Amino acid sequence: MSTTTTWLTEAEQRAWRNWLAVATQLPTIMHRQLQRDAGLSLQDFDVLVQLSENPEQRARVSDLATSLQWERSRLSHHIKRMEARGLVNREECADDARGAYVVLSAEGRRAIEEAAPPHAATVKQLVFAELTEGDVEALTRVTDKILARLAQE
Repeated sequence: MSTTTTWLTEAEQRAWRNWLAVATQLPTIMHRQLQRDAGLSLQDFDVLVQLSENPEQRARVSDLATSLQWERSRLSHHIKRMEARGLVNREECADDARGAYVVLSAEGRRAIEEAAPPHAATVKQLVFAELTEGDVEALTRVTDKILARLAQE
């Protein structure tokens, strides 16, 4: 039985390597900006965004892990560190003794409100400043297609 390797075209190879470079460099720069401006890690910010965008300002641990695409154990360890800094609280789930909620604290609310404006400015500067409206639309179409394909896996 013979198998044939399907190689990337030159254009695909360039796009793929650029994608990998952005996927590596952008989170690093965003993490540094958040640390410098707000004393938060990129992971802290991700958790705080999820909680602050929830109308109840809280989420079940399992739901939060799913939305962040983190393993539950990783989230649990991270939440403990955030809890020690006063950014979140844990609450037992009344209808499920095994479940728990992660709740945005007043300090967490203050932190996300202070961190979000400079974070948005950095994203705008690094990602969108050189893109036209058409580029943004194309980027959205491309990432929508890729995310839909990934969801099938």
